[in-house]
Amino acid sequence: MFMRFAAASCLLMSSALSAACAQPAEPPRASTAEQLSERGQSASTPDAAASDTATPVTPPPRIDHNRAAKPNAEAAFEDWLLDFRAQALASGVDAEVVDRELAGLTLDERAIRLDRRQPDVGPGRALFADYLPRRLTPQRISAGVRMKPQVAPALAEAEREFGVPGDIVLAIWGMETAYGAVTGDFDVIRALASLAFDGRREALFTRELIAALRMIDEGLATRQSMTGSWAGAMGNSQFLPTSYLEHAVDQDGDGRPNIWGSEPDTIGSIANYLNHYGWQRGEPWAIPVTIPEGFDRSRVANPQRPTECVAPLEKHSRWLPVSAWRDMGIKSQDGESWPDGDIEATLLEVDGEGTGAHLTFRNYRALLGYNCSNFYALSVGMLADEIAARTE
Repeated sequence: MFMRFAAASCLLMSSALSAACAQPAEPPRASTAEQLSERGQSASTPDAAASDTATPVTPPPRIDHNRAAKPNAEAAFEDWLLDFRAQALASGVDAEVVDRELAGLTLDERAIRLDRRQPDVGPGRALFADYLPRRLTPQRISAGVRMKPQVAPALAEAEREFGVPGDIVLAIWGMETAYGAVTGDFDVIRALASLAFDGRREALFTRELIAALRMIDEGLATRQSMTGSWAGAMGNSQFLPTSYLEHAVDQDGDGRPNIWGSEPDTIGSIANYLNHYGWQRGEPWAIPVTIPEGFDRSRVANPQRPTECVAPLEKHSRWLPVSAWRDMGIKSQDGESWPDGDIEATLLEVDGEGTGAHLTFRNYRALLGYNCSNFYALSVGMLADEIAARTE
């Protein structure tokens, strides 16, 4: 049985962090346990810089970054909390909840320090060939293989409801938190308040803090249970509070979505998230391919600059039918795994020309919806394939 819990106001449609790609790298939509070095912007947030207008634009007000590094930061934090209290009340959070949860808050210097360490988005900063062995480990694969039969009924129920294969759900769970082993120990309320105050991404973390208070106000979670990453990602699925309110489901039927302690709720919530971002039942996510010598990549270049998830999607070609790729001499590496029909795909060479070539399908974009990174999407898909191959 599924019960859906969704909030109607001021929700980010994923837990993605919604800064533009020109800013330093953002925590992922649903994961902050290990930051990826190849980050784009939120797939739910348009790139304002892509708009084309001749009308003069008033510059935005200057954002006060790094408030926590200034003298008398704790006193300034207390003043900020007073201003934030008015925002939280205006959003509908009960005053008693706001006052109780904000009482005595102090700055979380560790969360702020980790946020400032995020790498800039840019070419050459890391290679997928170096990243993959650290993530697609024998231990992570074998743990997924052991976990699969233990949660098989929940995986089957989620697939019936949302169309997402159990191996994909398990792979996300494995990549996010090592199947629940590493979920983070930060006080989410304190971390979010500290990051919002610090100012580098004040609007984002203020929104997440309000959502976290709403979770408490609506009886969906307690302050004590809301531990997570330094950026506020929580539970087995590493959902930010807005993602919890929008995508978490009560698959076990106990009355609330529990992404901390319920395996069925974790599985259903991940599947619901991917379904929301366009997962297509029965279609593949990607296939590894070989490219013929002398292939003219200019023929397949995307003529349109992406307006969301920009940095990762700039590495993709335009969409073409599978038949067109085959006509150009692209071959699947195993010679057999071409999908049925004439579905469209993009060509991705993740570390540059001649490296890691894949044809990616619409379901790959759903994986980017969970975390806007080619490194992440490829590693999740590969982990799912490894689990599937060992449990067929």
